[in-house]
Amino acid sequence: MRIRQRLFIGIAASLLGAMAATPAASAAQSAVGLGTATSFAVLAGTTVTNTGPSKISGDLGVSPGTAVTGFPPGVVTNGSVHGADGVAEQAQSDLTTGYDDAAGRTPATTLSQSDLGGRTLAAGVYKAASALGLTGTVILDGENDPDAVFIFQAGSTLTTAPDSTVKLIRGAQACNVFWQVGSSATLGTDTTFVGSILALTSATVQTRATVAGRVLARNGQVSLDTNTITRPTCNSATTPTPTSPEESTGGTGGTGGDTGTGTGTGGTGGTGGTGGTGGDTGTGGTGDTGTGTGTGTGTGQVPRTGTEVPPGSSTNPDVPGTPLARSGSPIDTTLLVAALALTLGAVARRLGRTVTAPRR
Repeated sequence: MRIRQRLFIGIAASLLGAMAATPAASAAQSAVGLGTATSFAVLAGTTVTNTGPSKISGDLGVSPGTAVTGFPPGVVTNGSVHGADGVAEQAQSDLTTGYDDAAGRTPATTLSQSDLGGRTLAAGVYKAASALGLTGTVILDGENDPDAVFIFQAGSTLTTAPDSTVKLIRGAQACNVFWQVGSSATLGTDTTFVGSILALTSATVQTRATVAGRVLARNGQVSLDTNTITRPTCNSATTPTPTSPEESTGGTGGTGGDTGTGTGTGGTGGTGGTGGTGGDTGTGGTGDTGTGTGTGTGTGQVPRTGTEVPPGSSTNPDVPGTPLARSGSPIDTTLLVAALALTLGAVARRLGRTVTAPRR
């Protein structure tokens, strides 16, 4: 029995040590600042070339180069074309700042495989030592946090295979996805891409590929072919503030011959129903539960009924709003370790009493 007890305690101690050593989830990241480059959907260092009826929503520019070709047939909406002017020059300067910011973000999760296809990723920083690829679909999960930021650091190239997709779920937004590329980016034919590409050298967007984001190249060209590129905007989610009982509005008294009484009952935070109409019963009030009394018009008491479930809570995970608690946080780990320690301690004490109890 003593051997079994010692073995149990040793295993428990090992488990506790392993859990305590488990790293906590990385701190939330802020979005990469792009300065005046934020207004650009396409920005190049040398030239912008286009084939086919590409549609660009946002500014398009080049600096220090001057050449922009293929517009028309390409069109630019919700922005202007800037060829080596002061706007494009400043945007390139701000792009360099943003590029350096994205490249320096830590802590980063090192990708053991360079291809992102088939993965579902939470917000954070992901680093590939050399080339980064995408074959198939990668899912970026915002976990109901509209401010969730995804930063990908590619040591050299970024390449997507034809028909690849970057998919956003649970509140993730294109405006908060950034791809820092150490050399050049190539989006394959019919790729559906999301996020802002910040390439050191050049970017090639092949036939019919679409981008909900930006294609920004610091030193080289941007090549387009029948593409749709839409500069992203962020949508802020708000959580409705419940109305307190003191702030609720009582129902409207009834109307009738002598004294009218109206009663209306609504759902949680809803609108009261409508009472009948006649000699002694009038129209109902508005509120969670409204009751009006009086002659002509009356006053109402609105008792609070029901339980409101805030958007984004653990019982309503699919509605954007209050972020869900993320697993792996320091608080989660500490509580789990403490609970396990208490449980194992109780078991160990019971085993001790069993071992030392005198035989009858």
